[in-house]
Amino acid sequence: MGVMSRRVLPACSSLCYFCPSLRARSRQPVKRYKKIISEIYQLPADGEPNDRRIGKLCDYVSRNPTRIPKITEYLEQRCYKELRHDNFTLAKVVPCIYRKLLRSCKEHTPLLATSTLCIVRTLLDQKSSDDLQILGCLLLVDFLDGQVDSTHMFSLEGMIPKLCKIAQELREDDKGIRLRSAALQALASMVEYMGDHSHISMELDEVVSVIISCYEANQTLSIKEVVRFQDDDDLTMLAVSGQNNAKVAADTMSASENPAHWARVCLRNMANIAKEATTVRRILDPLFRLFDSHNYWSPENGVALSVLQEMQTLMDKSGQNGHLLLSFTIKHIDHKSVAKMPAKQISIVKVASHLAKQAKSHASVTIASAISDLVKHLRKCMYRAVEASNAQADIDKWNSELYVALEECLVQLTEKVGDVGPILDMVSVMLENLSYTANIARTTVSSVYRTAQIAAYVYKSSYNQKAFPEALYHQLLLAMMHPDNKTRIGSHRVLSTIVAPSLLCPWSAIGFPVPMKVNGSQSVLLLALSAFSSETIMDELQSKSGIKESLQENEKPEAVVSAENGYAHTEPNTRQSSGNPYFNDRLSTFKDNSKLMKLNNGQLVLLLSSIWSQASLEDNSPSNFETMGHTYNVALLCSKAKVSRALYNIFLLPTIQEDRISNRGVCSYPLVVS
Repeated sequence: MGVMSRRVLPACSSLCYFCPSLRARSRQPVKRYKKIISEIYQLPADGEPNDRRIGKLCDYVSRNPTRIPKITEYLEQRCYKELRHDNFTLAKVVPCIYRKLLRSCKEHTPLLATSTLCIVRTLLDQKSSDDLQILGCLLLVDFLDGQVDSTHMFSLEGMIPKLCKIAQELREDDKGIRLRSAALQALASMVEYMGDHSHISMELDEVVSVIISCYEANQTLSIKEVVRFQDDDDLTMLAVSGQNNAKVAADTMSASENPAHWARVCLRNMANIAKEATTVRRILDPLFRLFDSHNYWSPENGVALSVLQEMQTLMDKSGQNGHLLLSFTIKHIDHKSVAKMPAKQISIVKVASHLAKQAKSHASVTIASAISDLVKHLRKCMYRAVEASNAQADIDKWNSELYVALEECLVQLTEKVGDVGPILDMVSVMLENLSYTANIARTTVSSVYRTAQIAAYVYKSSYNQKAFPEALYHQLLLAMMHPDNKTRIGSHRVLSTIVAPSLLCPWSAIGFPVPMKVNGSQSVLLLALSAFSSETIMDELQSKSGIKESLQENEKPEAVVSAENGYAHTEPNTRQSSGNPYFNDRLSTFKDNSKLMKLNNGQLVLLLSSIWSQASLEDNSPSNFETMGHTYNVALLCSKAKVSRALYNIFLLPTIQEDRISNRGVCSYPLVVS
């Protein structure tokens, strides 16, 4: 009877005094939430819902969580009703209620989740009302702030295309800017939420495109502005305890309505995701694809440089490995999208040079790998210069500019290692399996020689009591016995440069790159063999092309210019004297042994034995004997007992040279080692 009276004839409770439905008030269903909601819909003149009445509904929900499904269903139906009748002012009440519920009833968020996501999808589809779309974005931000697991991950991921579409609407009116800011704020929260739960969306390319479009559209994000923003406190204000990092304080309204600000927040959240090599590559790939397709690498554009600099700064500040970003940037030079576009390759290398200047100084495998990649590209530039002797002028120009950019980047990276040891280890790896093809072997040794010059110049002050690496020493001894005589010359130069970086070399061939005048414009002729060429060839090149004495200082990095001026660099037509004054002058500069890398007795014995074996090779030229004599001089400087019977060996080399020239046959003079 009671059930029938309550459902069929509820009015009987007021008509019949003895009705079975008359029970204690607490046992009857409470309908107060409908009354509270109806009071909320009694909007004042300004059209905004009353926060106090919404607070009453939140208190009711917190005391009666079992009524949440009925309340959410009622609110959804009311929202859909108002939208059908285009009552946008009344439709805004429902998202305001949900935002308040999500903030004040966090423990009941799972009960509100499904309904909230339905409301968000509906609001984002309301293209005729900017205010409703803004409320939908802000409601999504509040919802993401209360999530503690990845239950709704895939439902949320489906909203990314809608948010990106809203954020890409370039409107200059106030509401358009506010709408873009709200969409970017929601994207920032989405990226952070997915990063917290180790998930990278398949729609990351669209998110990156939106972020970069904001960088391009806002002229404030130039390179100088990025430097200023690094010291800006607005970004640090976002990390408020207990709140989502994508939020800002209520009083920073100007920042919260700025799309560029939220683009930076998105970028920061992406940088926080990149914690190891796999995630760094996953984050950078969409960026690099966008930079390639829109020509953002260009220094005149500056978008790629500003974005990567800011990401590197954020990664370093958060304790992550910023060297990974630098390494992947250098590896991108080989990507198929830019492999045949030298202009973009040069721009990428220049961006990498700026990143290297900003990178932290410490030895790492990542930096060593990046240096190895640069040296390989140096070798490719040299090889192209040798093989394409009749190449077009523009190809030679791009190749020359790429070489200069690579060398500048190599200098910057070398300074960040902090020690010459990792660089020498990398060089030894490059000399493994040295090709027997003459040009490939010569260009490989040439690139290694240039790297050794730069490394020795940067770290020559730390040579005190440093031992020569065994692995590199072994590879150099093998290179000294290479079938190509000019490759053998290059290996001697590498050894001399590493052991005694300040010792001037007697050979006359100048180092590369060689500045030349071509059609009235400055370019660099890359001669991979110039380190090994004879004086006659270099004189011919000078007479034909007008070689200058040195590169102009403003066209080369300071460290490279100093390196070229400090090593074995002599003019092609001014040969150093080989008499006693030369050795006396050079030996007098090495009274301080702190600038020499140490060779142990075993290494010295192997070196002298190698020189003896090389001296009897059939294809030796005068330059080969010249380099062997200089290497012997270096060995004496490194030997503790400079007065020994080993000095006898130096006098055998001229005799062997004469025997080679006169075809007397193989000499069999004994090798004396102390």
